[in-house]
Amino acid sequence: MKVIRHSRIPFIVTLLTLVFLYTPLVLVAVASFNASKYGGSWAGFSMKWYIKLFHEPDIWNALVKTLVIAIISTAFSTVLGTLSALALHRSTSKLKAIYYALVHTPLVVPDILQGISLLLLFVTIFSVCSPLLIPFGINMELGLTTIIIAHITFCMSYVTMVVLERLHEFDTSLIEAAQDLGASGLYTFFRVTLPLILPGIVAGALFAFMLSFDDFVITFFVKGAGDTTLPVYIQSAIRHGKNTAVLNALSVVFLILTFIIVFSAQKLLTMKTEEHK
Repeated sequence: MKVIRHSRIPFIVTLLTLVFLYTPLVLVAVASFNASKYGGSWAGFSMKWYIKLFHEPDIWNALVKTLVIAIISTAFSTVLGTLSALALHRSTSKLKAIYYALVHTPLVVPDILQGISLLLLFVTIFSVCSPLLIPFGINMELGLTTIIIAHITFCMSYVTMVVLERLHEFDTSLIEAAQDLGASGLYTFFRVTLPLILPGIVAGALFAFMLSFDDFVITFFVKGAGDTTLPVYIQSAIRHGKNTAVLNALSVVFLILTFIIVFSAQKLLTMKTEEHK
């Protein structure tokens, strides 16, 4: 019998790619423990940058704004994305393919194009509506509200995609069984459908939160003066060479949190609901 030998090339290429991707992260982690301020040479192990991190009010102010934006954006995008996924899954319209394309377009459109488009949209709306609202003391301008609206527009699509993936594995016979037993549509949704797709909803919400928290390009275009989110602060600090060592420590903290959230989302996506087997 002829023994089939599998090529090692795919494994080697994958390994080299992973090394290339994760080496910079390791270097940042090492630099965060370097006593040297500029990281050009190793000056000994130190935790002082982590200690100094907690005494930087600008960083924490930017973090609070970023968390507020991310939480509100995640809440709205999760509700809208879940409703969109349910509508697409149940739709029998001939235009279903177009609906899919419209929902998934934000996933592939470059961020810079989305940012410019949203900026033009907000400026147009403000130019039309501001004269009508000024007599009432309402001044429309770029700020946290425009950032939140912009984040909802692209986070919603990611939630829809994740929930749809869960719905594709959904056993519709459970809904039919509940209806045969006399359950109403609302009761069936909250007691049968929602518990089964809840892992997908939570996973989508986690992805939306991380995307909103991490966004820089779109936020940069639609933010107002003084609305400095954490990614914007980091970009500005690096450009001016300010607190680079502290930013290394901050990067490690958020790297750990990101891995935890991504791991949790992945577990939720693959989790099977034992009680409904």
